[in-house]
Amino acid sequence: MLLVLLVSQLLNSAATIMTLGHRQMNADSQARELFDRMAIDFAQMVRRSDVDYYLKSSTTANDCTLCTRQRGNDQIAFYSTVPGWSALTGAQQSPVSIIGYRINVSGTTLSNRLERLGEGLIWNGATSDTRADGRPASVIFWAPLNPWANATNSPFDVIGPDVFRFEYYYLLKNGDLSSTPWYATSSVRGMQDVSAIIVDIAVIDPKSRVLLSNSDITALAEDLADYGRQAPGGLLAGWRTFLDGNTSLPRPALSSVRLYERSFYLSPASL
Repeated sequence: MLLVLLVSQLLNSAATIMTLGHRQMNADSQARELFDRMAIDFAQMVRRSDVDYYLKSSTTANDCTLCTRQRGNDQIAFYSTVPGWSALTGAQQSPVSIIGYRINVSGTTLSNRLERLGEGLIWNGATSDTRADGRPASVIFWAPLNPWANATNSPFDVIGPDVFRFEYYYLLKNGDLSSTPWYATSSVRGMQDVSAIIVDIAVIDPKSRVLLSNSDITALAEDLADYGRQAPGGLLAGWRTFLDGNTSLPRPALSSVRLYERSFYLSPASL
């Protein structure tokens, strides 16, 4: 009888270890796929001084007219030469798309999940069609870039279904880490002052997510601090410290939150 009990406990322990291991591998796999996609998008970013951007910054600029400090989950959007979704095909299709990333904040089942925008643009003058926000559906770089305004679901994909926290900041060419993408002058100028974009995410696996309500996850994301000039690695360390000290949410859910960071170095700008 004692032997049976010992074997049973051994099997239960093995099953628990395997479950935790699978959750870790699933989170690792999702983070790796997301970062690989971001690497492609950032590598083909259109980096010119006559192009508008939608970025996090301490202030606006003439080429980032909608820049804000972005409290909580961040948003980013830019022009890129990766293919994007479009209702039109053929000669009208340009090689340029609007690429963006954000956490969905709706009250639907998509809430608190990372979305990717990939909207293909057509050549200027090819059509009089407009996007959902009233802007032309063609390549017009100098108009204020606000891809989120009244956007339809068609160009959006949930690329990080388990990602609930998204933060980024910049490594500038003078060696500083900053939440503003310039230092020489108050202008993006094709990301000329930026050496790399550093992305931090928090991931919770599906089995642990069901232990939390959407409002719990939203509040948890808000409690994970924004970047505030921390030293390298300091942001994720602060997130982990908060998670370890949180006593208001179920410990099994919090212990399953995985944190990841990757730096995406940018190629020289075409000014």
